[in-house]
Amino acid sequence: MSRRTINAVFLLGIVSVISILLIQFVWIRNTQSLLAKNIEVTETKQAIQVKEDSLNMVHFTEQTHIALRNVLQQLTTMTKDSSDLYGAVNRIRSNYFYVDINEELNPYHLETLLKRELYDQNVHQNFQYGIYDCYTDSIVFGNLIRYDEERHYETDSSRQITFPEMSWKKDGHYFTVYFPGVTDKYDLEKVPEVGRSSPYLYLFFIVILILIFFGYTVFVILKQKRLSEVKTDFINNMTHELKTPISSIGLSSEMIMRPETLQEPEKIQRYASLIYKENKRLENQVERVLRIAKLDKSEIELSMEPFDIAEYFNELKDNFEFNQEGRPVTINMDIQLDSPVITADPVHISNVFYNLVDNAIKYCKNSPVVNIKARSDKNQLVVSVEDNGIGIKRESLKMIFDKFYRVPTGNVHDVKGFGLGLYYVKTIIEKHEGTINAKSTVGVGTTFTVKIPV
Repeated sequence: MSRRTINAVFLLGIVSVISILLIQFVWIRNTQSLLAKNIEVTETKQAIQVKEDSLNMVHFTEQTHIALRNVLQQLTTMTKDSSDLYGAVNRIRSNYFYVDINEELNPYHLETLLKRELYDQNVHQNFQYGIYDCYTDSIVFGNLIRYDEERHYETDSSRQITFPEMSWKKDGHYFTVYFPGVTDKYDLEKVPEVGRSSPYLYLFFIVILILIFFGYTVFVILKQKRLSEVKTDFINNMTHELKTPISSIGLSSEMIMRPETLQEPEKIQRYASLIYKENKRLENQVERVLRIAKLDKSEIELSMEPFDIAEYFNELKDNFEFNQEGRPVTINMDIQLDSPVITADPVHISNVFYNLVDNAIKYCKNSPVVNIKARSDKNQLVVSVEDNGIGIKRESLKMIFDKFYRVPTGNVHDVKGFGLGLYYVKTIIEKHEGTINAKSTVGVGTTFTVKIPV
């Protein structure tokens, strides 16, 4: 994917995100405006309803007052009571009244008067009365009186209504009337506010979600671009690595086929030996690629068995010190283990440390010095491989374990390879449930630290 294509994707993504956010913002603004109008209409209707109910309550209270005063007037006329009727009728609550009187009352007679006067004043509500007697300090509650449009009022003796709590007076006779069906449906002090949660909170979450998605998309694109570049480098490196032995094999075969060479057995032997070595080299390179392919498919199964790591390090030291041509190699060993025997796959774990030491030697411009330290730490084998090589830049250090990745060196290819060695090392270590990390300073050297459970 070219840089121009990536820039076009970024630009289209940004334009799309801005467009979505703009649409969301306009939609929320319109929705909020419509919601405000609906709330205003609802509150207006509610206020009108409250006003109507308030007027109805005022009318009910006035008519009830008149009916109860008429009842009291008839009672006082019959008992020849000349007391003032002013202030005798009192309202405790919107649906609860009491009336003072100086004489004892007959419940049946009081009930009859209440039915008649309430009906005449158009107070068509269920009610229940109570009579207090100061001589006996007791109150007698009557039955529930139901209103019916056809039969007017009728007594329901099967049901009693619980009167609201009040402080009963002790200084005279009075009766109370309670209307259980009358309530203030709309109380101006208790009207709940209409919810007005901000829609911008919704927009905020949408923005966060879109930005996360867009950021993840950008990350995937950049990752794929880097992977494409790494694979291209791998193909170039592999082509270069395979071209050399193939050229050597082709040139040696051509030399053997010349008539003058057939007369010299020594040259035939030398060319045949060169063909054999280059063929083995080619075979090893192909095998390395196939090995990595098996790792990707999880086809490699470890054969775990006891393995003497200390003995292997001694063999590794001898192998590298005595098989280097052209420059001396120094390998220092510092082995401090509780037990030199660990449980691991001998073949793969040997390849791991061989790769680390081989890299330490290959990437050193002077005389290589490799320090191998092994110690036991809390049921773990901790091995560090330190070199005095060219080092690795910080920006490349975090990618050296990626498949096919090689530290960029421009057009210089002093060290051959496919970028598979450290990827293989990390994969095998992780299959042993271990970890590996690297620290490096350019021009000083690199240290790889491996930790494997024992």
